[in-house]
Amino acid sequence: MKLKKQVTVCGGAIFCVAVFSLYLMLDRVQHDPARRQNGGGNFPRSQISVLQNRIEQLEQLLEENHQIISHIKDSVLELTDTGAVSPSGQLPFRSANGSWVLPFDGRPTFLSVKPQDCQFAQGRRGQTDLQMLDVYSLLKFDNVDGGVWKQGFEITYEPGEWDNDPLQVFVVPHSHNDPGWIKTFDKYYTDQTQHIFNNMLVKLTEDPRRKFIWSEISFFAKWWESADMHKQEAMRKLILGGQLEMVTGGWVMSDEANVHYFAMIDQLIEGHQWLEKNVGVTPRSGWAVDPFGHSATMPYLLKRANLTSMLIQRVHYSIKKHFASSRSLEFMWRQAWDQKSSTDIFCHMMPFYSYDVPHTCGPDPKICCQFDFKRLPGGRVNCPWKVPPRAVVEANVAERAHLLLDQYRKKSKLFRSKVVLVPLGDDFRYDKALEWDQQYLNYQRLFDYMNSHPEMHVQAQFGTLTDYFTAVYKANNVPQGARPPDYPVLSGDFFAYADREDHYWSGYYTSRPFYKSMDRVLESHLRGAEILFSLAVAHARHTGMEGRYPTSDYTLLTDARRTVALFQHHDAITGTAKENVVIDYGNRLLHSLQGLKRVIINAAHFLVMKNKDVYRFYQTEPFLETDDRRATQDSLPQRTLIELDQSGPRYLVLFNPVEQDRLCVVTVLVNSARVRVLTEDGQTLPVQLSAQWSSASQMSAEVFQASFMVRLPALGLAVFHLYDSADTPMTLRSETLLRLSGRGQTAHAVDPLPLRSQTADPQPFYIATQSLTLGFSGTTGLLESIRRKDDPQELKVQIQFVTYGTRSSKDKSGAYLFLPDGKAKPYSQKEPPVVRVVEGPLFSEVVSLYQHFQQTIRIHNVPGVDGLSLDVTTMVDIREQSNKELAMRLVTDIQSDDTFYTDLNGFQMQPRRRLLKLPLQANFYPMPSQAYIQDSQHRLTLHSAQALGATSLESGQLEVILDRRLMQDDNRGLGQGLKDNKKTANRFRLLLESRSTGNKVVDSGPTSFPSLLSHLTSATLNHEVLALPVLPKKRGIPPLHTFAPLTGALPCDFHVINLRSIQHQQDTHSPSPYTALILHRKGLDCGLETPNPGFNCTTTEGQLGLSSLFRNLDLQLLQPVSLSLMYSSPPMANDSSVSLEPMEISAFRLKLR
Repeated sequence: MKLKKQVTVCGGAIFCVAVFSLYLMLDRVQHDPARRQNGGGNFPRSQISVLQNRIEQLEQLLEENHQIISHIKDSVLELTDTGAVSPSGQLPFRSANGSWVLPFDGRPTFLSVKPQDCQFAQGRRGQTDLQMLDVYSLLKFDNVDGGVWKQGFEITYEPGEWDNDPLQVFVVPHSHNDPGWIKTFDKYYTDQTQHIFNNMLVKLTEDPRRKFIWSEISFFAKWWESADMHKQEAMRKLILGGQLEMVTGGWVMSDEANVHYFAMIDQLIEGHQWLEKNVGVTPRSGWAVDPFGHSATMPYLLKRANLTSMLIQRVHYSIKKHFASSRSLEFMWRQAWDQKSSTDIFCHMMPFYSYDVPHTCGPDPKICCQFDFKRLPGGRVNCPWKVPPRAVVEANVAERAHLLLDQYRKKSKLFRSKVVLVPLGDDFRYDKALEWDQQYLNYQRLFDYMNSHPEMHVQAQFGTLTDYFTAVYKANNVPQGARPPDYPVLSGDFFAYADREDHYWSGYYTSRPFYKSMDRVLESHLRGAEILFSLAVAHARHTGMEGRYPTSDYTLLTDARRTVALFQHHDAITGTAKENVVIDYGNRLLHSLQGLKRVIINAAHFLVMKNKDVYRFYQTEPFLETDDRRATQDSLPQRTLIELDQSGPRYLVLFNPVEQDRLCVVTVLVNSARVRVLTEDGQTLPVQLSAQWSSASQMSAEVFQASFMVRLPALGLAVFHLYDSADTPMTLRSETLLRLSGRGQTAHAVDPLPLRSQTADPQPFYIATQSLTLGFSGTTGLLESIRRKDDPQELKVQIQFVTYGTRSSKDKSGAYLFLPDGKAKPYSQKEPPVVRVVEGPLFSEVVSLYQHFQQTIRIHNVPGVDGLSLDVTTMVDIREQSNKELAMRLVTDIQSDDTFYTDLNGFQMQPRRRLLKLPLQANFYPMPSQAYIQDSQHRLTLHSAQALGATSLESGQLEVILDRRLMQDDNRGLGQGLKDNKKTANRFRLLLESRSTGNKVVDSGPTSFPSLLSHLTSATLNHEVLALPVLPKKRGIPPLHTFAPLTGALPCDFHVINLRSIQHQQDTHSPSPYTALILHRKGLDCGLETPNPGFNCTTTEGQLGLSSLFRNLDLQLLQPVSLSLMYSSPPMANDSSVSLEPMEISAFRLKLR
């Protein structure tokens, strides 16, 4: 009866909503002036068009209304579609067809995406002159010997070319300092970097014509902190006077393949904020000479930070040659999705092999090396081409100047202006006073000679990077950063990189995956800690309790920001540093992770207190425990055990770091099989009790897993009560089946959990939820098929494991390079795997245990995002292997042909094409957060919680390298293989989506976008719920309550990248009253069916009102700022709405209290 009553009520609700919506529609069509068109031309036609418009609007509104109603209907049907009634009247229960029915969540949710918000993905893009996908199709990649410029061609010129317009030469001295590679960050600083700064101070001051550029603020800040005031002032004078330029100004020179855009932005902010506070300078030009390939995300972020120009170096040698031959090495780099030209930034690509001196003065390294005066005879470095430099004296200056000018002229022929850039430096150069003298004095003699001989038609000088770019703009008669006439526009990216032959740098996309994963855990914690800290401090100010809140936690945030920033360095997250340096990074990551957990706990403590008056903070007595612990920097996290006893409840605070409400399953470890979970207002929740396994077939008798379904507020905290109490009908036990090979293996059950075992047979077996049915191979225990609720048939989605070896010839795979010995071979082991099948009301899972990996595939029986994809965890341990790389391959019926899609930095999707003219390793690309394949019916997306290398080598396949163990160096300077592998958990979500009818067009061209469901799936994978137990207190626990910081739902195509407390100008240990809100509006593909997401989801055409967004806080300032917070626009009225275009990232300075 109760069930029928609920259905009747809900049916009535649907009818009411329908009628009311239709009334509203007609009302809107009549009264909404924005929807009226201004009639023009002859009268009847204008009336017809108005009528037509109104009919279209009515259709659109009917469609929106239909969506809302169908979602409410779905919510009702989810309750009743089994056609079963609980025999005992108690829920949850198992229906006749074997599926579980859960208590109804009680809140129908709806989805309303405005058609305007879908147009962006379908919109026409502006044509660019150079599209990298087309360039790849065009090139032969044939590696012809080009003479002295081995990878290029012979360059010639006419002697009189510069008679009317002299060549301008800018020689730019630089020193590339890796914040960790062969030595640790601190060791490099002590041994070399500090001496570079100390000598710079003396040597630049000696002659105002001397210039220098510097990029890594991590090193500069370390020097600054130990320098006295006189040194700081002298250095500031050099910078403000234009002799020393800070280029890019990030904390490090970031990798561009494996990094997530959250961290790319954060390390840029950290560097720029430091420069603003200590020096008062704003970087204008980007300098990236060493990242191993370049992402299209970087130019967008630099543009949003108000930089006007940028430089890149490591690009495939065939692309460099192609661009050089068409004089396209300087171009406007535009985002592929940009419909106008608002994202354009001027970019210079260095033409030759390296950024060292032999490869920067011109095409002939044998000659250029003679002008690297550190290599003068008697020093420790010499020229491999066997012709040493000679000091410049009166007797040889004419001959030396003409020889060098010939190289400058040849280099200049590759560019469109008569301005030439000549970097002068290398790794850790200028650390000795002698080198400053050798380079600057000899070059000054050459410049003086050139400039005093008008017949040479050259003006040569030292310069900074911005001096060069300024001269290019001036020569072309355009303002700073504007597109010079006839310069090409390019879109796309520069992966994969090869520096010679078939040596593709696609190995580092996976190298040391343990730390790639740990990095992302730290990033999620940093974002969560920033948001909670900012909210806690604002609420403390609002209630006048600022003095009682531990604002000194700001130092922990600063430490973690700098650790995350340091790890984005192109030898850190890449996995390409020496083993002892990796340990140093690991210790830093762990230390900062522990600090962030403290920040989160302290903020959560304050925010969940119902009565703030009784709030007390004790440094030595934390209120909450952390969700997990790591014993050492290279061990996996162990979840915190919640010890229940008869004396009373244990309280649990759950933090949802995602900016939308979240309906999901949470699992905690408890010491009792008798567990009951209550919400804050006393409702008992269904709990699924499962085993904690101590080995493949042995359950733990002391520890159990308790899983329950929760609804959590956006960016908020919710409180739950856990009791040790006698069985309730709401506690249901998982049923486990062990599929064994039958060779003497036995299973041991632990009371009260049921356990069956059987000898494995080859027949497929299945697990199912309301939304999904998965088929598994009886032989391998691995996934074979997926069927979605609405699909009539299952789709083949087979998981296979394969291994790559390395070549037997001289060049082998290493930390950087992937040089496989041919196609992958199937992974095999003698013994069949042990397979565990666990089924229950909230989740079901299959665990396949192999010798070198174990894979868990879990599906959640909940409505919405959490129940629509497969949770895939692959635990990998290849420490016994030698020269092997383990890959996971998905084999499907999807007709994807040669096209697949990988993301760039978690920010945007980049279409890829498998090219048969390229070797296998060239078809691998970075996959920081997702990759997909698709056809006219389906899209299959593999979401990833860590950066790994991915490809599609056959139609319908998607493949990802999980770990690599390599016994040798690959001759790129590291001097080690990859032998320090760890047991690593690689986490994924596998999402199968259908194209909606009438949307069978598959992306063609340079853009593609995830669906809304895909964006939400990625967010939940990358930002897990944190379960924080309240520590028992002798005095008892004061009343706690849910903290929901937002007054309403954010539009569901908006992502809060960060809510970052801004540093205090005087006191470095505490925050200022200001907070930076950084928002990203996602681009959506609406052509895929969007099921009910489990929360109210609407889009608003990019509009967001901030004044009333934060509950119980006043917005006292709303000011748009550049991405790194250095440039401010005039403040907006506090009640203004902010507006973002699709894909736009924008930052705002807020004052909340």
